[in-house]
Amino acid sequence: MSPVWLVTGAAGMLGQDLLAALAHEDVTAVAADRTALDIADPARVRETFAAHRPAVVVNCAAWTAVDDAESQEDAALRVNGTGPAVLAEACREHGTVLLHVSTDYVFAGDGVRPYGEDAPTGPRSAYGRTKLAGERAVLETLPDTGYVVRTAWLYGAGGGNFVRTMIRLEGVKETLDVVDDQRGQPTWTADLAGRLVRLGRAALDGTAPAGVYHGTSGGETTWFGFSREIFRLLGADPARVRPTTSGASVRPAPRPAFSVLAHDRFAAAGIEPIRDWRTALGEAFPALFAAERP
Repeated sequence: MSPVWLVTGAAGMLGQDLLAALAHEDVTAVAADRTALDIADPARVRETFAAHRPAVVVNCAAWTAVDDAESQEDAALRVNGTGPAVLAEACREHGTVLLHVSTDYVFAGDGVRPYGEDAPTGPRSAYGRTKLAGERAVLETLPDTGYVVRTAWLYGAGGGNFVRTMIRLEGVKETLDVVDDQRGQPTWTADLAGRLVRLGRAALDGTAPAGVYHGTSGGETTWFGFSREIFRLLGADPARVRPTTSGASVRPAPRPAFSVLAHDRFAAAGIEPIRDWRTALGEAFPALFAAERP
């Protein structure tokens, strides 16, 4: 019998690409969106585990409304902190591997070199605090079978994201002002999904130690540089994108100025880190364009 992989947050952008990746594996994938499974409800989680007996759980469920979390931190904490804690406890009881997707927002975002997996955390937003609470719950409850995979700047065809927004705006705006003082790694959800599958397999085989991993693309850029590459792929003039600063558009939640992550633990586990962001964006672009301009 093939092992069961339970995917929470399955209707989201990453969840969709993860299910697509699992379709090519010798596994039984069980999709659980938020209507099917409230991960913060212990009774519902126990019922789901009893019904499916998963060998691996990949937690893609999250409160991702970064600005709303500033005024609704308790609600965000229920999803981002309590939910992973409940899943981790169920995984402990059943001997299940848990892959928990987290974020660069757990860092202060004021670094000058890529954050290593063991770099000190220091979130500056409610969203970051709630995600760090989830990380800690997973790592403390599952020291041998808990995996935290931090990612950032995600885009994909299966949901709203920066790339799709830029594709839409290029068709209606003559010029766009985009911040040039926030640096990170644009990451295609399909690439991250592939690494999650490989990490889950390695966890079951005992070849990847539990702990923190960083799942972002290689290279780095700013939102301004990212936007200009999107315009180039559209065949539009990149000069139509103009640089601006974060101070020109203040939001409730502070954005990290520096979100570049190092990938040493994937390499140490024998899993190749994700490719350069430009290469991935070029491959992903036709589907993103089709999703935004059908």
